[in-house]
Parts: sequence; C-alpha cells; structure tokens
Amino acid sequence: MALQINATNPEHPALLLELPWHLPLEEWPEEYLVPLPRGISRHVVRYARAGDEVIAVKELAQRPALREYELLRDLDRIGIPAVDPLAVVTGRTDPAGEPLESVLITRHLGGSMPYRSMFETTLRPATMHRLMDALAVLLVRLHLAGFAWGDCSLSNTLFRRDAGAYAAYLVDAETGDLHPELSVGQREYDLDLARVNISGELLDLEASGALHPSVDPIEFGTEICARYQGLWQELTRTSIYPAGKHHYIERRIRRLNDLGFDVAEMQIEHASNGDTVTFVPKVVDAGHHQRQLLRLTGLDAEENQARRLLNDLESWMATQDDYAPGDPLGARPEVLAHRWVREVFRPTVRSVPPELRGQMDAAEIYHELLEHRWYLSERAQHDIGLDTAVEDYIRNILPKARETLQPTAD
Repeated sequence: MALQINATNPEHPALLLELPWHLPLEEWPEEYLVPLPRGISRHVVRYARAGDEVIAVKELAQRPALREYELLRDLDRIGIPAVDPLAVVTGRTDPAGEPLESVLITRHLGGSMPYRSMFETTLRPATMHRLMDALAVLLVRLHLAGFAWGDCSLSNTLFRRDAGAYAAYLVDAETGDLHPELSVGQREYDLDLARVNISGELLDLEASGALHPSVDPIEFGTEICARYQGLWQELTRTSIYPAGKHHYIERRIRRLNDLGFDVAEMQIEHASNGDTVTFVPKVVDAGHHQRQLLRLTGLDAEENQARRLLNDLESWMATQDDYAPGDPLGARPEVLAHRWVREVFRPTVRSVPPELRGQMDAAEIYHELLEHRWYLSERAQHDIGLDTAVEDYIRNILPKARETLQPTAD
C-alpha cells in the first residue's frame, strides 16, 4: 500500500512529506523533533516541526486514527476547545517493506502545556483550583455538545492562559463519541471516569513528591465533579424571561459569579413567549476584569467594579441587532463597547448632579447605580429600568450618604 496523507489543508502534504515516515515514531532522529512536555499516553507521541509549524504526531492503528481525525474535525466545526486536526498518514512501511502503524497529526497549541505537566510544578492550591475549574468548563461544554469523552484525564487535556483567562483544551478524542444529546447516565459515567483518572494521576504525582502538600488527591478529584454539577445546573436549567427583563438575566449572571465563573459570552434569543438566554462560562485570573474593561472601553476601575460593568456591557451588547459573536459581519466588541460608553454609561453618570457625587468617580457611580437597580428590581420582582433606579438613587440614597459623611459638631 502506498503512503497516503489525508490533510485538511492542501499545503500540508508537501511539508509533511519531508518527515521520516519510514521509521517508527520512537526512532525518529532528534533533528526532526521539538522538545516539549507531554502527558502520559498509551501511544507513542512526538512533537515535530513541519515548515513553520510545530505538530503533534501520534502513532496508532489506521481505523482509530481516521476516526479520531474526523471527531476532532467535528469538534472544530461546533466550536469546542480542542487541538486542530491536520492530517492522517497511512500506508507507512519500513525500509524492509514491513507495515508501520498510521499516525494522526494535530497542530501544537501555542503557549499550552499538558495539565499533568502543570501539576508537576509547584503550583499554589488557588491556582490549581482555577485549573480544575477550567477543566470543569471544558467537560460541561463537551457534554452540552453531545460529546462523551470517555477518557478525561490530566494527560489528555491541555492548559493555556490568555489575557488572564484560564482555558482547557481536549487533546485526545480517541475514546470519544459524538451524539445528538447525552443521557444522564452517559454524563455521569464520563464524570466518574474523570474523577478516577484525575485522582489517580494526582496520587501518582503525590508519590513522586511533585504535588503541593495541602492538596488531597481524592478530595480534588471529587471537587471537580461538584464544580461540574453546579455549573451544569446553572447553564442548562430552562428559563424563559419576559422580553426585556434584564433583571432576571442579571440574576443568572450573579449565580454564575457566585459559583466562581464569569461569562465569556451571552446570547439572547427572542421568541413569542419571551427571551431565552445562553451563557458561555470561563475561568479568569486576578485583575482580568480591570484589564478587559480598560481594553474595551478605556475605563479604569477596581476589579469588582470592572466585573459589574462588564456584566452590564455584555447584557447590553446581547440586545443589539448587530451583535453576532463569531460572525465576521457583526460589529466588533470594541465598537459596541464604545457605543455603550457613549449611549449608556456617560449619560447615566451625567444624570447624577456633580454636587451629590462627593468623592466617587464615574466607574463607582455607575457601579452603585447598577447595584441600586438590582436591589429595587429584586424588591419589585421586575426590572425597574436604569432611569428609575437613577431617579430613586438621587432622591433617596445620595442625600443620606452625604449626611453620613458630614462632620459632626464637637
């Protein structure tokens, strides 16, 4: 059988032909390889250079190689964080004409490391918890898409941090299956496999002395299940809100925040019986909201203020007709953000008389107004609107605050 390269890009076969396919992968000369950390794998895996790209090459039988290649392409089409499939090479033979196993080729995810390699370093427990939260997000997203992983582990997951956000990527889909929808039993089986695999790898790291002494491997494996369940419940429970009732949407965002997750993307779909809302969660590093708000709007705020303003910005953007995440024809987030500053933020802040603001800056004023709107809406059990909240805040809150700050006579 002649050597065959099935590739997603017509330019790749020419670059890949330069690699020594006549040799078993474990015998490839160092000149072709790139020394990058790898997780534990049942197959031989090597990083190599093909032109300007670094690729991951995994040796396995032809049928599972082709199957995993197609699964990774399916995951890419539905927007799941996973490595990019580049090609499958079949028909390999050694110089004596004996057959060699096929290989699956994926693009190395720049700036990423296997989860297991991350845990082999001296990570603080707080950082480890954020890593596990990111893995819980990945598992939830896979299950929402109907993908049963079948082998979630620290070795089969890549970690990457980008602008303060923690993200986990699937790197091995060999045991996976894509369905229209997963049953409760399929999800629970996948989750239990993840718990056993993660606890087992952490026990292995503990035995080697690489794990932080405060981390209990069994409790940590169990914790990811609890984080998954809380996130799954909040993301999947059915809620249809009356049209324009942002108060209810904000309540959902706050519950996600209380779970330790932030909203990476929100979509509002309008229907005859109300609005349905879809959230995409993420895990972020300290100071992320400050940096994000400053980048999008030019506003400089404290971290909690920035989180609150970004939530309001995201809610407002989702109501705009030209807001279409991922659509190249839609308005850029920066454009919408500056429109929000011009049409919402600044007019709202300016409606508060300067003599009543005291020492509060613009970001703090807006944050306080949003909090007051939330309080009044909860009490009224409907969204009262920002204008009403501003009016009540000026009439009933600011005067009392100024009286409290007035110096008392001796």
